[in-house]
Amino acid sequence: MPAPDTPTGHPDTSARGAAPTGAIPSGRMALLFTVMLVTAAGNTAMQSVMPSIGTALQVADVWISLAYSWSALLWVVCAPFWARRSDKRGRKAMMALGLVGFIVSMLLCGLALYAGLSGWLSAFWALMAFAAARSLYGGFGSAAPPAVQAYVASRTARAERTQALSLIASSFGLGTVIGPALAPLMVLPFLGFGLTGPFICFAAIGMAALAVLRWRLPNDEPQYAARGQAAAYSSGSGAPSDPDSALEPEPQAEHGSQPPRLSWLDPRLRPWVIAGFLGGHAQAMVLGISGFLVLDRLGLRDTPAEGAGPVGLVLMSGAIATLLAQWGLIPRFDLGPRAATLWGITTAALGTVVLGVAGDLHLIALGYAIASLGFGLFRPGTTAGTSLAVSRAEQGQASGIVASLAGSSYIYAPALGVWLYGHSDWLGFGLIVALCAAALGHGWFALQADATLTTERETFE
Repeated sequence: MPAPDTPTGHPDTSARGAAPTGAIPSGRMALLFTVMLVTAAGNTAMQSVMPSIGTALQVADVWISLAYSWSALLWVVCAPFWARRSDKRGRKAMMALGLVGFIVSMLLCGLALYAGLSGWLSAFWALMAFAAARSLYGGFGSAAPPAVQAYVASRTARAERTQALSLIASSFGLGTVIGPALAPLMVLPFLGFGLTGPFICFAAIGMAALAVLRWRLPNDEPQYAARGQAAAYSSGSGAPSDPDSALEPEPQAEHGSQPPRLSWLDPRLRPWVIAGFLGGHAQAMVLGISGFLVLDRLGLRDTPAEGAGPVGLVLMSGAIATLLAQWGLIPRFDLGPRAATLWGITTAALGTVVLGVAGDLHLIALGYAIASLGFGLFRPGTTAGTSLAVSRAEQGQASGIVASLAGSSYIYAPALGVWLYGHSDWLGFGLIVALCAAALGHGWFALQADATLTTERETFE
């Protein structure tokens, strides 16, 4: 029998005393953790140097933000495809494919920008080459996260699955701390790599992770039925024996039929989808503006190479605040989905206001940390609310909706925020605060109470 749900939407397994990863050796779990960590750290390291690179290329800020849009769109489309593919071709094969996509993308992105900074390509063609190379990450790099999640789920009993997947998911948060911290150290003066150093270094780190993955991770032979699920945008195996007759069969097998296809506008999901849409766009805009804000407020536009360090510190402060929310506040105060969503979006709005008036590095980092703390509460709140709103048999489809919704926020929102910020600081920050206020107002009236939501789930499951 599954454990009863806590108000946060996670099964309470504390009474069992079982290790969350008892079915997976610790060394293998560390390898899976590393696969996710490397991609997350590489991406945030890239984000910390891109504002400086754009300034050095004399490219308008909005074009730097738009360079990510095609990759984000491909992520939304391709991640569900690779998730289904991992069910047939094996998790290890998809992890390797995702790492190859990450490595090749980082390497080609670095070479394209190096050519632009060296004068071999015009700024326009360097940025076009960067966008094309970045699309490899959206198209193929999106294969790794759902494969890692499915690998863990397929080898972990249902009662232990939440803790195991939470451990893997935390690698993204840790990566967003490590990436900005390492990026300034990877701005290599030798060979003229300069600001493109982080791209080359993380491509090399990815190669090492791929070699260890191929060498140390056995081929797939799942013990429990599982299906790969698309992960949010943001990192020789045969087909797995993934039987539906496992110890704890999936609900579809139990009930003998597939559940109806879920729609984004399903009445049960609609309140959470709308809240996630509004808050997700606000979060994407804050991330898009923050790097350029540091360069402007600290007067580093004329010396963009000096901007990598301060931008990295700001991003790192936000990542630490996000981990504090997810590892500390949510479990400590036992926040349910509605409470986490409303408190989170309110805190994010407050942090955005602080960020808008900040004039020095300390206040910028503080404002970004407060906003990130809020979004660190908001994201798990809407995700848990979406999960609790539907039956157990519909969890896979709900996860796909959450993943696509998160990825869609990064298709145009960062560029829109940067474009507005380029015209007026308060246009950019004003829209973010307005989105947060809209999410708060909608959530206050539309989201179900935590106690009611949890009781309903226990009833129909």
